[in-house]
Amino acid sequence: MTTTVPEKHEQAAPEPGDEHIPGAASDPFAQDTLPAPRDASRTLLFSLLRPHRARVALGAALLLTQQAAVQAVPLLVAYAIDSGVPAVRDDDHGPLVAVAVAYLVCALGAGLLQYTFIRVAARINQSILLELRGRIYRHAQALSLDFHDRYTSGRLISRSTSDVQSLRELLNEGLQEMLIILVSIVYIGGLLFYLDVGLGGAALLSFIPLYLLVRNYRRRSARRFSERSSAIAAVIVKFSETLNGIRPVKAFRRERANDAAFDRLNARHERVNGDTILEMARFVTISRLIASFATAGIVLWGAHRVTSGDMELGALAAGALYIRRLYDPLDRFAMILNNYQSAVASLDKISGLLSQRPDVPEPERPVELPPRADGRPGREVVFDRVRFAYRTGGEVLPTFDLTIPAGQTTALVGATGAGKSTLAKLLARFYDPTEGRVLLDGTDLRELSTAELRRGVVMVTQEAFLFSGTVAENIAIGKPDATPDEIERAAKAIGAHDFIASLPDGYETDVRKRGGRISAGQRQLVAFARVLLADPAVVLLDEATSSLDIPGEKAVQEAMETVLRGRTAVLIAHRLSTVEIADRVLVMESGRLVEDGPPAELIAGTGRFSDLHRAWRDSLA
Repeated sequence: MTTTVPEKHEQAAPEPGDEHIPGAASDPFAQDTLPAPRDASRTLLFSLLRPHRARVALGAALLLTQQAAVQAVPLLVAYAIDSGVPAVRDDDHGPLVAVAVAYLVCALGAGLLQYTFIRVAARINQSILLELRGRIYRHAQALSLDFHDRYTSGRLISRSTSDVQSLRELLNEGLQEMLIILVSIVYIGGLLFYLDVGLGGAALLSFIPLYLLVRNYRRRSARRFSERSSAIAAVIVKFSETLNGIRPVKAFRRERANDAAFDRLNARHERVNGDTILEMARFVTISRLIASFATAGIVLWGAHRVTSGDMELGALAAGALYIRRLYDPLDRFAMILNNYQSAVASLDKISGLLSQRPDVPEPERPVELPPRADGRPGREVVFDRVRFAYRTGGEVLPTFDLTIPAGQTTALVGATGAGKSTLAKLLARFYDPTEGRVLLDGTDLRELSTAELRRGVVMVTQEAFLFSGTVAENIAIGKPDATPDEIERAAKAIGAHDFIASLPDGYETDVRKRGGRISAGQRQLVAFARVLLADPAVVLLDEATSSLDIPGEKAVQEAMETVLRGRTAVLIAHRLSTVEIADRVLVMESGRLVEDGPPAELIAGTGRFSDLHRAWRDSLA
């Protein structure tokens, strides 16, 4: 029986993607760094280091021992000057020989310890980077569709490439240097006080302006590196977007406009990078001046004390060596601090990403679907007082009720923005309703685990996305443990076997990126073979034939009938030829049902579907 639902005039809510306004100030996703809890970066770093506690402790012990051997050398020089040389005058060469042997032991020991430390540190660093890349990849897949609608793939690529690279540079090159410098400063400070309290105090006072300089540089460079990281991400996003849309770029001759936009982003990156370099140059210049004046002043003051008998010559010589070692790393320290600031900015961005939680969470206590009634392949679908609104747009579905009996094929038609795709995405649980429930054989989808839901509901999109790999591997996505015979039977049932067999390597032919080696119709047939192999209870088809020519559409429709036979199916279609295989047609407008009935009855009536069908027939004449 045909049902016409009273129409309500309401502005159509946008589908996701139509309503996105890049750079909207109210949207935190417009910023390159996502909001994260306080100390999220530190928590992330500790979680990465925790499995390597034993190696970290070993590395710390090796570094402390290695630096002890390195910093013992000036003490040996002091002993040689103050005790060894006078002993030689008395024909006693023992002290100088002891100094020479100790020097060789320290040099060999420091070299071996540093080699071992670098190996241990390298293992830790590589393990951390491997785990971090894996976390980003796994987390990106686990996040809900809402997140991916708002956060571009270019930014995700930037997080797992340039930002991880910044951390790699710090861990592999900068962190070891920084630790060595910090440990050496502590050792040298203590040894200067041991040699002479005055020398130690003077060196400590000279570090006050250096400390203030470093603090100012960190604050200023942190801003610069955050800007630089965002500028790099913007370049990657533009590059990725252009390549992903290369066909419309060429079709609409967007090359020149894209070049201009890319040049602006590149120029911004160059400018921000130049500001970063200027900050480092300023730091290096001022720190060298402070170090030079401090060294000259301390040595002159020490020489005066030696001449007045207040200090031993050996102590002054060792002190001069220590002071030189104290200030020499300043240039390297600036480079390391640059790496550190860059890594901190990158870690903030990564921790912001990893702090995002899925909007469609796994249930704490998942349940299983009940056995299918009477062995039927389909399941009943119920939308129970469902309301839904996208985060970045208005309400798409007002209070919505719908029951689709098990085994029924239902077609959804209506204008763009009417809510058809939203309905299918709620049934696939890409989103959860704002209010109400979506039930599968009486079970709320929120109570099902993702694995259980994906066994019961499968969605085929217009693109029929294929992954790089063989035809067989792409079909087997529907059932990863399928045998070659099962894969071939599914392909034959769909009508895809003949074209697959004609490929250079048959089922082992690599379809290449996005399945570009085969036609759109053939990709759809592979996608349907995948669905048939998965054997779901509910199949969702979103514009499955809209991009095909007439012969391709007929082949896919035949395959579609095979896949849908006996199953519960929801078809979203603009081509009304697809609708003809449906048991029931729902006409949607502004998120509401305005017509509901069998196709033949709606065509014979005087409603919207009849008008749509008549216009479609006229277009074919």
